[in-house]
Amino acid sequence: MPNNFAELVDVFLDILSMLVPLIFSIALIFIIWRIVDAWILNAGDTNKLEEGRKYAFWGVLVLVVMSSIWGIIQLLRSSIFGIY
Repeated sequence: MPNNFAELVDVFLDILSMLVPLIFSIALIFIIWRIVDAWILNAGDTNKLEEGRKYAFWGVLVLVVMSSIWGIIQLLRSSIFGIY
């Protein structure tokens, strides 16, 4: 059990640090599957190609935002709490 606020935040950040790679992996697998489904498995269907473009765009955007948030959390963790 944490004894103070810094330890509580550290426990929360440790849990978050374990979950983030799992969330990244699931998101990346989903994005890759949707792109493969749209561009390779249904290559002749123009609607599927457009759908694949949308998934590619939003997938890259989501991964960039997730990376940014994770970086900000790590920056706060190291600068405020001195934990690497």
